[in-house]
Amino acid sequence: MKMKLVLLAALLTAGSAFAASEADYKAAYAAAEAANAEAGKLRNQWTTTASTLAAAKKAGDAGDFDKAIEAAKEAEALAKASIFQATSEKTLWKDMEIR
Repeated sequence: MKMKLVLLAALLTAGSAFAASEADYKAAYAAAEAANAEAGKLRNQWTTTASTLAAAKKAGDAGDFDKAIEAAKEAEALAKASIFQATSEKTLWKDMEIR
């Protein structure tokens, strides 16, 4: 089992050693935008997500696709965190109420 995990880690690391393409960037950016749009529907978009998306676009426009993908993935993670926050707080606020 341990050997399988080591091999899997090596494969994942090796895969990230290749230079990212514009198509990879566009896919990562689209995923981040979709998550941010979902957060917007929940009325819980974070400003950090917007600024990170802007950084991804700037890097992508400059042709630095590695940096652009990194920023797009970070923006997607931020958007997903804001979605989690919005959905969990719909019910968790009741636990905070003084009875």
